[in-house]
Amino acid sequence: MQTEKVIDHIVNWLGDYANKANIKGFVIGVSGGIDSAVTSTLCAKTGLDLLCVEMPIHQGKNQVTRADGHIDWLMTNFKNVNRQMVNLTPVFDQLVDAFPKVEDEEQRFMSLANTRARLRMTTLYYFAALKGYLVAGTGNKVEDFGIGFYTKYGDGGVDLSPIADLLKTEVYELGRVLGVNQEIMEAAPTDGLWGDSRTDEDQIGASYPELEWAMQMDHQGRTGDDFSDRQKEVFQIYKRFNSANKHKMIPIPICEIPDSLKVTA
Repeated sequence: MQTEKVIDHIVNWLGDYANKANIKGFVIGVSGGIDSAVTSTLCAKTGLDLLCVEMPIHQGKNQVTRADGHIDWLMTNFKNVNRQMVNLTPVFDQLVDAFPKVEDEEQRFMSLANTRARLRMTTLYYFAALKGYLVAGTGNKVEDFGIGFYTKYGDGGVDLSPIADLLKTEVYELGRVLGVNQEIMEAAPTDGLWGDSRTDEDQIGASYPELEWAMQMDHQGRTGDDFSDRQKEVFQIYKRFNSANKHKMIPIPICEIPDSLKVTA
């Protein structure tokens, strides 16, 4: 990959899109992970305003520290960057208390994880509307179009997606050239929705390089019968997520009414 040219291409694309939309800048949630670090740096390089929002909800200290360090680095290197801290923990806790109790604690836990992402989306759009900015998404190609590893109307609720055509390994390559903090480069990817130390790989059962391989095999029309052992396991994991999360990756279904039914009998 011609990494520096890819960086220039994305930065120009971001700037052109914002200028044509008569938008003053971008707002982005910074989590301390590689995707938000790279996306925020690309937005900063446009020279347009960039508001980096931290939105901890019972967040691990290491994630908060990495996010703080990255924003400090951005503000040192780019004069167009500002930060905003919004502690969503009490808001989340009050919302949880308002919900009725349920017997299925596992399903409730999953639902509340997605609720965290949707609270953050709401917060980002508050600042976007307040300042006339666009919400920049941080999803990569495997997450957005491979396994659907994001929350619908949560971190999937954005105005534009600068890195959605890049595989995770390619995002890391951009991070290396952009000079993203080594602490972020070395941190295990995590969605940060659980309030513990679990990583994306813990949840999915496969690493991003493995998923990228499976995505490529799937695009080639291969099936699970073509593989054995770990390759077969990874391919099946990919297909399971891809199938279960298909609803996130296709347009919302519309019930189309036949013209014959719209005509008065």
